[in-house]
Amino acid sequence: MDSQRSLLVIALLAVSYLLWIEWTQDYGPQQPETTQQQAQNINKGESLSEDVPMSESMSPDALPVVKQETSRQIINVETDTLVLKIDTKGGDVISAQLKQYLVELGSDDLVTLLNDNHSRLYIAQSGLIGRDGPDASSDGRPVYHTTQQNYTLTEQQLVVPLTYTSTNGVTYTKEFVFERNSNSIKVVYRISNASDSTISLHQYAQLKQTMNAPQEGSMFMPTYSGAAYSTENENYEKYSFEDIADDNLTESTKAGWVAMMQHYFVTAWIPPQEEINKLYSRALNGGMASIGYTGELKTVAPNDTLEIQSVLYIGPKIQDNLAKLANNLDLTVDYGFLWWLAQPLFMLLSIIQEFINNWGFSIIIITIIVKGAMFWLTKAQYESMAKMRALQPKMQALKDRFGEDRQKMSQAVMELYRKEKVNPMGGCFPLLLQMPIFMALYWVLLESVELRHADFALWITDLSTPDPYFILPALTGLTMYLLQKLQPMTIQDPMQQKIMQWMPVAMSVFFFMFPAGLVLYWLISNIITLVQAKIIYSAMEKKGLKAK
Repeated sequence: MDSQRSLLVIALLAVSYLLWIEWTQDYGPQQPETTQQQAQNINKGESLSEDVPMSESMSPDALPVVKQETSRQIINVETDTLVLKIDTKGGDVISAQLKQYLVELGSDDLVTLLNDNHSRLYIAQSGLIGRDGPDASSDGRPVYHTTQQNYTLTEQQLVVPLTYTSTNGVTYTKEFVFERNSNSIKVVYRISNASDSTISLHQYAQLKQTMNAPQEGSMFMPTYSGAAYSTENENYEKYSFEDIADDNLTESTKAGWVAMMQHYFVTAWIPPQEEINKLYSRALNGGMASIGYTGELKTVAPNDTLEIQSVLYIGPKIQDNLAKLANNLDLTVDYGFLWWLAQPLFMLLSIIQEFINNWGFSIIIITIIVKGAMFWLTKAQYESMAKMRALQPKMQALKDRFGEDRQKMSQAVMELYRKEKVNPMGGCFPLLLQMPIFMALYWVLLESVELRHADFALWITDLSTPDPYFILPALTGLTMYLLQKLQPMTIQDPMQQKIMQWMPVAMSVFFFMFPAGLVLYWLISNIITLVQAKIIYSAMEKKGLKAK
């Protein structure tokens, strides 16, 4: 079993190293905090709406004249899933809360994604730019007119219309369309050209956030907060605040999307998927960053109308919902490089949950299924190590015979393996095959919002947070100790023996920081391994193989 212990140590070190690499990539040096004066400016609403992307078709001599007919207002919108504030200047979404998600279990505070009330700004902007785009005016962005300040979803659909008319007779209507049981918002522009000349413009949308937003997670629970995007060539690419500060993103692609992410939640702009869109990012004054897109050039002839649409998603990372909105948007549920394995495991977990209706018991069942499916690997691993152990007297005889002649010793060992039909890697390979499955389940249990605040039983009321009484970590450490006692200690060096004896204790320290759902998986896995080991050892002894 020495090789198994060594491989477990190596595997744990490898996992730690990979997590450290992931952590350093996702958590760059923090940008300086905004000054008090900058924070005051943000609170006053200054400079929130003026960072409009330049269009290649803009002509400073042909900018539309803004007709400021109304004073700036804040529109309040409430649906069954969202509580929003929309600024009539530009029609930006400046605040968004999720009605179905609490900050902490048992609290009354809703999760807030978008916010402009303090120094940590996070808003969703959109508009029309270009030669005749009202958001490109030298007088500032348009102030839309609205018939009421409060809207509530009472039927299947809610439409919030904003209108603005320029001095040259062009009417711009910006509609926010909300659907029941949905976190996606359709943003529709209707341009009615009553002027005597053809107008041209682009649609744009962007997410703006301060770069000093607090990062979540830790080295052993790394979660990403920052920007991301998708193109035809890149299904899913993170673009951290450090990346934005270093270099502007410029990508032209058919379809695509841009997003700002955090643990469990995402805000994304999805442009028309049949068009060529230009994705961009910029580092802005005041320690802010934006990521967005500009759409194709549109023209509207005199006495003609045009409709342009986009989708804004503000909500949890629920894979099925995201996949329906745009290709690869479900990859914002970031399972890392093992996403291809993690997604099927999550699908299996979800199917089990539909029948069990308890995520904790669903984790137990999927652990039984996975460990049962890997039983033949565990059996092959134990049998191979038993055969290797049976060869130890012959190996020692070869060492005594050839002494320091390593070449002859190596040849003799290989001949012994061939003669006894033993594969020296037979105990390692099954263990290596099991590691990706463990890591994939690790990311599933860490990233899936469905487990957030999910109840299990007794004292475990939230599987996404550590066990409050540390009972599961203690039991997991105990099972690791029993597994170690079940396996023979053939290491002769006293120091190595002490290290191996204290390993369960050291691992238990990590379990204190892990989510209860992940520790539950490991505990059940250890219990199943103990049972399997007893069964395998019994079968081996019947075959004449020494199990210990």
